[in-house]
Amino acid sequence: MRHRIVVLGAGYAGAIAAGRLARRLDPADVAITVVNAETDFVERVRMHQLATGQDLKPRPLREMFAGTGVELRIAKVTGVDVDTRTVTVAAGGSTGGTDEIGYDTLVYALGSGWNPGDVPGVAEHAAEIASRPGALRLRDRLARLAAGQSVVVVGGGLTGLEAATEIAEARPDLDVALAVRGGLGDTLSPKGRAHLRKVLAGLNITVYEHTAVTGVAADRVTTTTTDGTIAAAVTVWTAGFAVHPITRTTGLQLADSGQIVVDGTMRSVSHPDVYAVGDAAWAAGSGGKPLRMSCASGTPMAWQAADSIAARMTGGKLPNAPLRYFNQCISLGRREGLIQYVTADDRARPAVLTGRLAAGYKELVCRGAAWGVANPTLGLPTRRRPTTHRATHPGAAAGSVVDTSA
Repeated sequence: MRHRIVVLGAGYAGAIAAGRLARRLDPADVAITVVNAETDFVERVRMHQLATGQDLKPRPLREMFAGTGVELRIAKVTGVDVDTRTVTVAAGGSTGGTDEIGYDTLVYALGSGWNPGDVPGVAEHAAEIASRPGALRLRDRLARLAAGQSVVVVGGGLTGLEAATEIAEARPDLDVALAVRGGLGDTLSPKGRAHLRKVLAGLNITVYEHTAVTGVAADRVTTTTTDGTIAAAVTVWTAGFAVHPITRTTGLQLADSGQIVVDGTMRSVSHPDVYAVGDAAWAAGSGGKPLRMSCASGTPMAWQAADSIAARMTGGKLPNAPLRYFNQCISLGRREGLIQYVTADDRARPAVLTGRLAAGYKELVCRGAAWGVANPTLGLPTRRRPTTHRATHPGAAAGSVVDTSA
């Protein structure tokens, strides 16, 4: 009987992990199933572009996995039972029932979504770009705005910066503002902050620094500033992301964030037959610092998980690749960008790359990430190794934990 590997989610991390496993393991021994709610791969790092009216290249998952031996199941995951090793999915159709998928090894990659938090009015009135449906709804709202109307982007992280600049560049007739709780670009180097301010000023974006938004209405946001309110025909909420709530029902050991706590091989510290990658996983990077939710984290986590599973199943050597950062890539519209070089644990270095060259660099990074998902089995050794007898139940032998924080 073939060993059943089930991958939940076909975002960057899930799709890469599935393809890498298909390349490394013999299909006679292993059955790999990917469960995803959407039929197409979603380039999440481009949702701000989709929201401003740009069309993205369709990437059907069935075409991407064709010829890999990976089975694709289009379904919404509704539950995970780690005791019975089953995943529950919505069956679809008019019956509204559910189906169960059994697994021997589970790769959890359902990622994260937007986090409205407990701020009044956010869920009712704010727009989000953490998902394709959300970006398309914002696209429609922006298209209906007349010249001179106001858009307020809440959140000074990378998503907020990219959303505000993309909207301001695409719609210079709108009054775009950015509200940030701290200082603008306060995690960047002095050169990075200076360039960011220059670009935002050139796009006529009004910046409200040290401003916490305490409420959102249909036509305004309430803040902690002395003025108290900012007019907003559309409010875009980018102030944080939250892990899919299913994790809290699984029985897996979780961090306070709701992320699944994993060791250096991306394996659950409480259930050795479960691996987690991407935004759903709490993993330690350089110096023991948790990896941030990002594509930059999810891709190497997927490599690590796939290689660890393959090694344990074939009796190979566990990987010991360090999980670290090199830069933060920020698009500031289509013509400007900012590449902030960082330390291994994601602290800003003095050096930056700016301007059109940085915009081109970021575009290459986005294309490279999508190419890696669309070609998940290319660039790896062609040899598919057979599994060993003990790999039939890999959770029975925990194996060594590899420290990748160095």
